[in-house]
Amino acid sequence: MFVLRFFCCLLFVQAAGCVPEFDGPQTQAPSPDDGGLDVQPRAGITIRVATWNVRRFFDPTCDSGSCGGDEFEALPSQQEFEERADEIAASIRSLEADVVLLQEVESQACLDALSARLGDVFDVFLIGETRLPASLDTVVLSKGRVEDVRTHRQDSFQLPEGGQTRFERELLEVHVIIESKRVAVFTAHFKSKSNDDPSQRLAEATRAREVVLGTAEEMGDALVVFGGDLNDTPGSDPLDALELGGDLVRVAAELDPDSWTHIFRGNIEALDHLYHADGLGKHVAGSSQVRRDDGRFGGSDHAALLADFNL
Repeated sequence: MFVLRFFCCLLFVQAAGCVPEFDGPQTQAPSPDDGGLDVQPRAGITIRVATWNVRRFFDPTCDSGSCGGDEFEALPSQQEFEERADEIAASIRSLEADVVLLQEVESQACLDALSARLGDVFDVFLIGETRLPASLDTVVLSKGRVEDVRTHRQDSFQLPEGGQTRFERELLEVHVIIESKRVAVFTAHFKSKSNDDPSQRLAEATRAREVVLGTAEEMGDALVVFGGDLNDTPGSDPLDALELGGDLVRVAAELDPDSWTHIFRGNIEALDHLYHADGLGKHVAGSSQVRRDDGRFGGSDHAALLADFNL
Protein backbone atom coordinates (compact mmCIF):
# COMPACT_ATOMS: atom_id res chain seq x y z
CA MET A 1 0.00 0.00 0.00
CA PHE A 2 1.42 3.29 -1.04
CA VAL A 3 1.58 5.86 1.77
CA LEU A 4 2.10 9.57 1.27
CA ARG A 5 3.19 11.52 4.30
CA PHE A 6 5.11 14.71 4.66
CA PHE A 7 5.64 17.20 7.43
CA CYS A 8 5.32 20.92 6.82
CA CYS A 9 5.32 23.70 9.43
CA LEU A 10 3.56 21.77 12.19
CA LEU A 11 1.26 20.10 9.67
CA PHE A 12 0.58 16.44 8.99
CA VAL A 13 -0.53 15.43 5.50
CA GLN A 14 -2.21 12.09 5.03
CA ALA A 15 -3.32 10.66 1.72
CA ALA A 16 -6.22 8.24 1.42
CA GLY A 17 -5.23 4.66 1.82
CA CYS A 18 -2.92 5.39 4.76
CA VAL A 19 -5.33 3.69 7.15
CA PRO A 20 -7.46 0.55 6.85
CA GLU A 21 -10.81 0.91 5.16
CA PHE A 22 -13.66 1.22 7.65
CA ASP A 23 -16.41 -1.34 7.17
CA GLY A 24 -18.43 -0.76 10.29
CA PRO A 25 -21.90 0.74 10.66
CA GLN A 26 -22.63 4.14 9.15
CA THR A 27 -24.85 6.79 10.69
CA GLN A 28 -27.69 8.01 8.49
CA ALA A 29 -27.00 11.57 7.31
CA PRO A 30 -29.44 14.35 8.18
CA SER A 31 -31.83 15.59 5.54
CA PRO A 32 -30.80 18.80 3.74
CA ASP A 33 -32.59 22.12 4.07
CA ASP A 34 -31.48 24.67 1.50
CA GLY A 35 -33.61 27.53 2.78
CA GLY A 36 -35.93 27.36 -0.22
CA LEU A 37 -33.31 27.92 -2.94
CA ASP A 38 -34.00 26.11 -6.22
CA VAL A 39 -30.58 24.51 -6.59
CA GLN A 40 -29.61 23.47 -10.11
CA PRO A 41 -27.85 20.12 -10.71
CA ARG A 42 -24.16 20.25 -11.48
CA ALA A 43 -23.18 20.30 -15.13
CA GLY A 44 -19.87 20.34 -16.97
CA ILE A 45 -16.54 20.20 -15.14
CA THR A 46 -17.29 21.61 -11.71
CA ILE A 47 -16.20 20.94 -8.17
CA ARG A 48 -18.15 21.38 -4.97
CA VAL A 49 -16.50 23.02 -1.95
CA ALA A 50 -18.11 22.85 1.50
CA THR A 51 -17.25 24.28 4.91
CA TRP A 52 -18.48 22.94 8.23
CA ASN A 53 -17.66 23.44 11.90
CA VAL A 54 -18.17 19.93 13.28
CA ARG A 55 -18.21 21.20 16.90
CA ARG A 56 -15.70 19.92 19.45
CA PHE A 57 -14.60 16.64 17.89
CA PHE A 58 -12.29 15.40 20.66
CA ASP A 59 -10.43 12.09 20.80
CA PRO A 60 -10.47 9.75 23.88
CA THR A 61 -7.06 10.93 25.16
CA CYS A 62 -6.82 13.65 27.83
CA ASP A 63 -4.08 16.03 26.66
CA SER A 64 -4.75 19.01 28.91
CA GLY A 65 -4.87 17.15 32.22
CA SER A 66 -8.35 18.56 32.91
CA CYS A 67 -11.00 16.68 30.96
CA GLY A 68 -14.68 15.83 30.99
CA GLY A 69 -17.47 17.36 33.03
CA ASP A 70 -17.39 21.16 32.81
CA GLU A 71 -13.79 21.25 31.57
CA PHE A 72 -13.01 22.56 28.07
CA GLU A 73 -11.57 19.27 26.85
CA ALA A 74 -14.24 16.63 26.42
CA LEU A 75 -13.20 13.05 27.11
CA PRO A 76 -15.41 10.66 25.13
CA SER A 77 -15.22 6.92 25.64
CA GLN A 78 -13.85 4.93 22.73
CA GLN A 79 -17.39 3.93 21.77
CA GLU A 80 -18.62 7.54 21.94
CA PHE A 81 -15.66 8.64 19.82
CA GLU A 82 -16.36 6.00 17.17
CA GLU A 83 -20.05 6.88 17.08
CA ARG A 84 -19.27 10.57 16.68
CA ALA A 85 -16.80 9.81 13.90
CA ASP A 86 -19.51 7.75 12.18
CA GLU A 87 -21.96 10.66 12.42
CA ILE A 88 -19.50 13.25 11.12
CA ALA A 89 -18.33 11.04 8.26
CA ALA A 90 -21.88 10.22 7.16
CA SER A 91 -22.77 13.90 7.17
CA ILE A 92 -19.69 14.80 5.12
CA ARG A 93 -20.51 12.03 2.65
CA SER A 94 -24.02 13.44 2.21
CA LEU A 95 -22.59 16.78 1.01
CA GLU A 96 -21.26 15.09 -2.15
CA ALA A 97 -18.39 17.60 -2.12
CA ASP A 98 -14.98 17.39 -3.76
CA VAL A 99 -13.31 19.57 -1.11
CA VAL A 100 -14.46 19.95 2.50
CA LEU A 101 -13.11 22.55 4.94
CA LEU A 102 -13.59 21.55 8.59
CA GLN A 103 -13.13 23.32 11.89
CA GLU A 104 -12.90 22.09 15.50
CA VAL A 105 -11.11 18.77 14.92
CA GLU A 106 -8.78 18.07 17.84
CA SER A 107 -6.04 15.80 16.59
CA GLN A 108 -4.47 13.47 14.07
CA ALA A 109 -6.38 10.63 15.77
CA CYS A 110 -9.64 12.37 14.88
CA LEU A 111 -8.48 12.89 11.32
CA ASP A 112 -7.41 9.23 11.09
CA ALA A 113 -10.91 8.21 12.17
CA LEU A 114 -12.43 10.28 9.36
CA SER A 115 -9.90 8.97 6.86
CA ALA A 116 -10.81 5.40 7.76
CA ARG A 117 -14.44 6.15 6.98
CA LEU A 118 -14.00 8.43 3.95
CA GLY A 119 -10.96 7.02 2.18
CA ASP A 120 -13.16 5.95 -0.74
CA VAL A 121 -14.32 9.55 -1.22
CA PHE A 122 -11.24 11.73 -0.65
CA ASP A 123 -7.61 11.31 -1.60
CA VAL A 124 -6.09 13.82 0.80
CA PHE A 125 -6.61 14.40 4.54
CA LEU A 126 -4.73 17.32 6.16
CA ILE A 127 -4.85 18.92 9.59
CA GLY A 128 -3.54 22.34 10.57
CA GLU A 129 -2.33 21.27 14.00
CA THR A 130 -1.45 24.08 16.42
CA ARG A 131 0.26 21.61 18.77
CA LEU A 132 -1.47 23.08 21.82
CA PRO A 133 -3.10 20.66 24.30
CA ALA A 134 -6.76 20.06 23.46
CA SER A 135 -6.56 22.41 20.47
CA LEU A 136 -9.47 22.46 18.03
CA ASP A 137 -7.90 22.64 14.60
CA THR A 138 -8.67 23.21 10.94
CA VAL A 139 -8.82 20.43 8.35
CA VAL A 140 -8.97 20.01 4.58
CA LEU A 141 -10.37 16.91 2.89
CA SER A 142 -9.94 16.83 -0.87
CA LYS A 143 -10.06 14.75 -3.98
CA GLY A 144 -7.08 14.90 -6.33
CA ARG A 145 -3.42 15.15 -5.40
CA VAL A 146 -1.47 17.60 -3.27
CA GLU A 147 0.65 20.18 -5.07
CA ASP A 148 1.59 22.40 -2.11
CA VAL A 149 0.72 23.02 1.54
CA ARG A 150 1.29 26.29 3.36
CA THR A 151 0.64 27.33 6.95
CA HIS A 152 0.16 30.87 8.23
CA ARG A 153 -0.18 30.69 12.01
CA GLN A 154 3.46 31.68 12.25
CA ASP A 155 2.68 34.98 10.49
CA SER A 156 2.87 38.11 12.63
CA PHE A 157 0.59 41.00 11.68
CA GLN A 158 -0.77 44.21 13.15
CA LEU A 159 -3.81 44.73 15.36
CA PRO A 160 -6.05 47.72 14.47
CA GLU A 161 -5.08 49.54 17.68
CA GLY A 162 -1.39 48.70 17.29
CA GLY A 163 0.75 45.83 18.42
CA GLN A 164 1.25 42.45 16.80
CA THR A 165 -0.83 39.27 16.78
CA ARG A 166 -1.13 35.90 15.02
CA PHE A 167 -3.95 33.69 13.81
CA GLU A 168 -5.56 31.95 16.79
CA ARG A 169 -5.97 28.77 14.74
CA GLU A 170 -4.08 27.65 11.68
CA LEU A 171 -5.00 29.31 8.40
CA LEU A 172 -4.38 26.17 6.38
CA GLU A 173 -3.67 26.65 2.66
CA VAL A 174 -3.76 23.61 0.38
CA HIS A 175 -3.07 23.46 -3.35
CA VAL A 176 -4.42 20.40 -5.14
CA ILE A 177 -4.77 19.17 -8.70
CA ILE A 178 -8.34 18.11 -9.54
CA GLU A 179 -9.34 17.12 -13.09
CA SER A 180 -5.91 18.38 -14.21
CA LYS A 181 -6.76 21.84 -12.86
CA ARG A 182 -5.06 23.73 -10.04
CA VAL A 183 -7.21 24.55 -7.01
CA ALA A 184 -6.16 26.46 -3.88
CA VAL A 185 -8.32 26.27 -0.77
CA PHE A 186 -8.01 27.90 2.65
CA THR A 187 -9.74 26.79 5.84
CA ALA A 188 -9.98 29.29 8.70
CA HIS A 189 -11.45 29.57 12.17
CA PHE A 190 -11.33 33.16 13.40
CA LYS A 191 -11.38 34.26 17.05
CA SER A 192 -14.47 33.05 18.91
CA LYS A 193 -16.99 35.47 20.37
CA SER A 194 -16.45 33.79 23.72
CA ASN A 195 -14.17 36.16 25.63
CA ASP A 196 -14.76 38.37 22.62
CA ASP A 197 -12.02 40.39 20.95
CA PRO A 198 -13.40 41.94 17.74
CA SER A 199 -10.09 43.61 16.96
CA GLN A 200 -8.42 40.19 16.78
CA ARG A 201 -11.01 38.98 14.24
CA LEU A 202 -10.57 42.17 12.22
CA ALA A 203 -6.81 41.67 12.16
CA GLU A 204 -7.23 38.03 11.14
CA ALA A 205 -9.61 39.00 8.33
CA THR A 206 -7.31 41.72 7.05
CA ARG A 207 -4.33 39.39 6.98
CA ALA A 208 -6.35 36.51 5.48
CA ARG A 209 -7.40 38.74 2.59
CA GLU A 210 -3.77 39.62 1.89
CA VAL A 211 -2.75 35.95 1.91
CA VAL A 212 -5.61 34.72 -0.26
CA LEU A 213 -5.24 37.45 -2.86
CA GLY A 214 -1.49 36.90 -2.90
CA THR A 215 -2.07 33.26 -3.78
CA ALA A 216 -4.70 34.18 -6.39
CA GLU A 217 -2.22 36.51 -8.10
CA GLU A 218 0.54 33.90 -7.91
CA MET A 219 -1.58 31.07 -9.33
CA GLY A 220 -3.12 32.91 -12.26
CA ASP A 221 -6.19 31.10 -13.56
CA ALA A 222 -6.44 28.61 -10.66
CA LEU A 223 -9.62 28.37 -8.62
CA VAL A 224 -9.00 30.00 -5.22
CA VAL A 225 -11.56 29.48 -2.41
CA PHE A 226 -11.35 30.68 1.20
CA GLY A 227 -13.81 29.58 3.88
CA GLY A 228 -14.52 28.52 7.41
CA ASP A 229 -16.12 29.57 10.66
CA LEU A 230 -15.30 33.28 10.69
CA ASN A 231 -17.40 34.00 13.80
CA ASP A 232 -18.90 37.15 12.32
CA THR A 233 -21.85 38.13 10.16
CA PRO A 234 -22.27 39.97 6.84
CA GLY A 235 -21.78 43.70 7.32
CA SER A 236 -19.41 43.26 10.27
CA ASP A 237 -16.00 44.92 10.22
CA PRO A 238 -14.09 41.64 9.67
CA LEU A 239 -16.25 40.57 6.72
CA ASP A 240 -16.15 44.08 5.27
CA ALA A 241 -12.35 43.87 5.50
CA LEU A 242 -12.39 40.60 3.56
CA GLU A 243 -14.65 42.09 0.90
CA LEU A 244 -12.69 45.34 0.54
CA GLY A 245 -12.36 46.24 -3.12
CA GLY A 246 -14.61 43.37 -4.26
CA ASP A 247 -11.72 41.00 -4.99
CA LEU A 248 -13.15 38.33 -2.68
CA VAL A 249 -16.81 37.47 -3.17
CA ARG A 250 -19.01 35.80 -0.55
CA VAL A 251 -20.96 33.08 -2.34
CA ALA A 252 -23.85 32.98 0.14
CA ALA A 253 -24.77 36.57 -0.67
CA GLU A 254 -27.11 34.99 -3.21
CA LEU A 255 -28.90 33.25 -0.31
CA ASP A 256 -29.48 36.25 1.95
CA PRO A 257 -31.38 36.25 4.28
CA ASP A 258 -31.35 32.43 4.30
CA SER A 259 -27.57 32.10 4.60
CA TRP A 260 -27.60 31.62 8.38
CA THR A 261 -25.58 28.69 9.71
CA HIS A 262 -25.75 28.96 13.50
CA ILE A 263 -28.32 29.32 16.27
CA PHE A 264 -27.35 30.75 19.65
CA ARG A 265 -29.97 31.35 22.34
CA GLY A 266 -32.66 31.38 19.69
CA ASN A 267 -30.87 33.86 17.45
CA ILE A 268 -29.92 32.81 13.93
CA GLU A 269 -26.72 34.15 12.37
CA ALA A 270 -24.45 33.52 9.39
CA LEU A 271 -21.02 32.74 10.86
CA ASP A 272 -19.74 30.23 8.28
CA HIS A 273 -18.67 31.58 4.90
CA LEU A 274 -17.12 30.73 1.55
CA TYR A 275 -15.31 33.32 -0.56
CA HIS A 276 -13.71 33.04 -3.96
CA ALA A 277 -11.26 35.24 -5.82
CA ASP A 278 -13.61 36.76 -8.38
CA GLY A 279 -11.21 37.55 -11.20
CA LEU A 280 -12.37 34.60 -13.30
CA GLY A 281 -15.99 34.42 -12.16
CA LYS A 282 -15.87 30.67 -11.50
CA HIS A 283 -18.69 30.45 -8.96
CA VAL A 284 -21.72 28.66 -10.42
CA ALA A 285 -24.58 31.10 -9.84
CA GLY A 286 -27.43 29.56 -7.87
CA SER A 287 -25.33 26.69 -6.53
CA SER A 288 -24.88 27.91 -2.94
CA GLN A 289 -26.64 25.82 -0.30
CA VAL A 290 -26.91 25.72 3.46
CA ARG A 291 -27.37 22.17 4.72
CA ARG A 292 -29.20 22.09 8.01
CA ASP A 293 -31.73 19.97 9.84
CA ASP A 294 -33.74 22.01 12.32
CA GLY A 295 -31.02 24.66 12.08
CA ARG A 296 -28.07 22.33 12.61
CA PHE A 297 -26.21 19.62 10.74
CA GLY A 298 -24.67 16.30 11.69
CA GLY A 299 -24.82 16.75 15.45
CA SER A 300 -23.05 20.13 15.34
CA ASP A 301 -24.40 23.51 16.37
CA HIS A 302 -23.38 24.76 12.91
CA ALA A 303 -24.91 24.09 9.53
CA ALA A 304 -22.75 23.32 6.50
CA LEU A 305 -22.34 25.75 3.60
CA LEU A 306 -21.40 24.64 0.09
CA ALA A 307 -21.13 25.95 -3.45
CA ASP A 308 -20.08 24.74 -6.90
CA PHE A 309 -17.27 26.20 -9.01
CA ASN A 310 -16.31 25.80 -12.65
CA LEU A 311 -12.97 24.27 -13.51
